[in-house]
Amino acid sequence: MIGLLPVRRYFLYRHPTDMRKGFDGLSGLVINEMGRDHLSGDAYIFINKRRTLVKILVWDRTGFVIYYKKLSSGTFELPGWEEGKNHKELSTALMMMILEGVKISTAKMRKRYISSEEKRA
Repeated sequence: MIGLLPVRRYFLYRHPTDMRKGFDGLSGLVINEMGRDHLSGDAYIFINKRRTLVKILVWDRTGFVIYYKKLSSGTFELPGWEEGKNHKELSTALMMMILEGVKISTAKMRKRYISSEEKRA
């Protein structure tokens, strides 16, 4: 069972990653490139240049876990980026859509809540 929970935060690294990197190499990217705490319990997502491989690094209180997925065909579609940012926080739904091959550019999320600003209006 994959331990990807909706209460966890997911961060996608913007740049193509050398998939030969293991726990230490990926942790170094989290700390030095993303400026995040690799021991926070958040999940950090790395994708190779061809967008056919993904690694997800997670600290689970007793050690690191790497989830690794290789596509037999096709590529992972990535979301748009803010200028100057080298990582992006993803919702659980968006992360799962990327992993499952959903075309995210045409997917539309329905609104499920009313914001506090809309309540006041």
